Amino acid sequence: MTAWADHWPLPAVVGRAVEHEHVSGLLGNAPLVTLTGAAGVGKSVLARAVLEEHCARHDRTVIRVGCWDGLAEGGLTEALLRAAGLPDTARRDAAEALARRTAHPCVSRPARGRTDRADAPTAVSPAGGTALAALAAHCRQYRATVLLDDCDPLLDECVQLVRRLLRAEPALRVVVTARRALGLPEEQVVEIAPLPVTLGEGIAGPAVELLAARTGPAAPELLVAVCQALEGSPLAIALAAQQLDRMSLPQLAAQVGADGPLLYSGPAATVRHTSLYAAHAAGYALCSPTDRRVWARLSVLPGDFDPWLAGCVCTSSDVPAAAVDGALERLRTASVVERVREAGGAHQDSGAALPPRYRLPRAARDFGRTQLREAGEELAALRRFRQACAALAAEAQIAWQGPNQQVAVRLVEDELHNLDAALTRPPQDAEDALSALEIAVSLWFHWAACGFRREGRAHLDRLLLLSRDDTALRARALWLAGYLAAQEHALATAEALLDEAWSAAVMHADSDGLARIAHVHGVLALYREDTAAAVVCLEEAARHRSRDPWYGPGPAHSWALLAIALPALDAERAKAAARRAWESRHSDGDFWLYSTILYAQALIERAHGDPAAALRACRKALVAKKLIGDPLFIAGVRNMLAALRREVRGGAGASRPDEGGRWWQRGGSGPAARPFFSRLRARS
Repeated sequence: MTAWADHWPLPAVVGRAVEHEHVSGLLGNAPLVTLTGAAGVGKSVLARAVLEEHCARHDRTVIRVGCWDGLAEGGLTEALLRAAGLPDTARRDAAEALARRTAHPCVSRPARGRTDRADAPTAVSPAGGTALAALAAHCRQYRATVLLDDCDPLLDECVQLVRRLLRAEPALRVVVTARRALGLPEEQVVEIAPLPVTLGEGIAGPAVELLAARTGPAAPELLVAVCQALEGSPLAIALAAQQLDRMSLPQLAAQVGADGPLLYSGPAATVRHTSLYAAHAAGYALCSPTDRRVWARLSVLPGDFDPWLAGCVCTSSDVPAAAVDGALERLRTASVVERVREAGGAHQDSGAALPPRYRLPRAARDFGRTQLREAGEELAALRRFRQACAALAAEAQIAWQGPNQQVAVRLVEDELHNLDAALTRPPQDAEDALSALEIAVSLWFHWAACGFRREGRAHLDRLLLLSRDDTALRARALWLAGYLAAQEHALATAEALLDEAWSAAVMHADSDGLARIAHVHGVLALYREDTAAAVVCLEEAARHRSRDPWYGPGPAHSWALLAIALPALDAERAKAAARRAWESRHSDGDFWLYSTILYAQALIERAHGDPAAALRACRKALVAKKLIGDPLFIAGVRNMLAALRREVRGGAGASRPDEGGRWWQRGGSGPAARPFFSRLRARS
């Protein structure tokens, strides 16, 4: 016999074999097992499936009470006693006494208002003792397991009730489903995560299996695309599958893959599961005002984030900065926010302690964005987000010029999804556009030195159209756009941008800007194989004393490029330029400069007729450059390595002295020409 309070049919459970076995094993020894997880993840379905099998195997019964839906006027206590099948009179008297003893002061009254009485333990009344004894005796007689389903709205009452039930009957087994744990010492918590979309390359996961069961035969790539966009949420997949009555699977895949909330709805066993909005609205109603504001404001963050960024976005007059960390933790325990990285450990490059990182899943983010928009706070939150990203980009730029450039590289990699969103979201006004342009300019090293040239150009071209005021920031942006265009061999475009940058630098009396422009003209001359012009421009840039060492390549890099230009003309001058480049460095951790100098050294040794020494320098250049990226440079160095190896081996396969070319050339003179390319970030 199983006493289900609502009798709704049990749906099939897909992809939960591991969790099913884990919960089944815990039921043998643990008095209290709690299944936690986000809205719509399938906690109740799994709990009922486990208990059906467990009770059938061990000849037990289940007393289930749903705490969210369909409770009678007597509340949780009345529902539990009614599900146990106690007589009406005993149930009525016992419910009243037991409710008084188990309910928390803040939730025991219909209005849920505060009371003046202290929450002190009271003596066990005869009726209360009778209720506990009667319920315990019933569970003992029928070998019953209690299932308290969806405990969130009555969490405090459930805690008190479970505590007293386990004291009255230690052998009792209680299973709880909730978005947060009860926090009792006996509790064994099982966190239920969304279903995996794939189990490896080419292997469909349970999420795809769940969708395929509803769609029938379909293209696997479309099923995977839908499940990835829905982040493996069983409720989201079920609601999306119901839309196939009015649209095709390709249309559904395109719709869920686009930005914007998923407003699908359909029939469900409970009201809050008829849509993703309703599922999150139920949990939102249980949050404090501060937690609601933090949830809503976090919705402007596109991916994972740390507490600092959360504080920047969420702090305002009604949410103190000190309150954000606590709200984050409460939202995490309520299964609204995911923690994707625990605090602790050390950064592998800097040794600094790592903060935790969090993530707001898409459905919760969509719901929060709706609340933020309805409250009229969306624009302010987006502005704070962009300003915070500008601070992040500035920090990365300073770190790049510091003792270890890998710190800057990893900072940008960690925050790239946030920085990309801050760059691409349409600015609200001219001031907001300047904040976006500031981010793009601060990330000059990411675009120019780490190989993301094409992406940087796209951002700068768009933002320069939106920021037309003659400012020093715009002058830097024009130079950077010209520099990236030169690196991409768009020579005419680069010259036009550099002309604009020169006019702006003159107007702002920016001598550093003029030196940077000379540096890029030297790059253009190198790319045109005009060595004499390249030497003149690079010498002009190298002799400049930079007043702002935190931005741009600087004199040291001009000396390094000069060392690359000179070997064919004067190997001794090239060697002196390489030495000056290293002496002008800001720090020993400048891997960009170090790799360039080593590349120049390889050219110098080759010009001196020592291919073995050139090969050693070239290998070191490749190792140094791999630390920060730039596939174009890496591919060029590998071309040179191949040519130098042939020279060292000698014989018929020896290469010509000029074989291997320069890293910026579209292809060397070897048998296989390599097309020019610029690395684009791989999007997850």
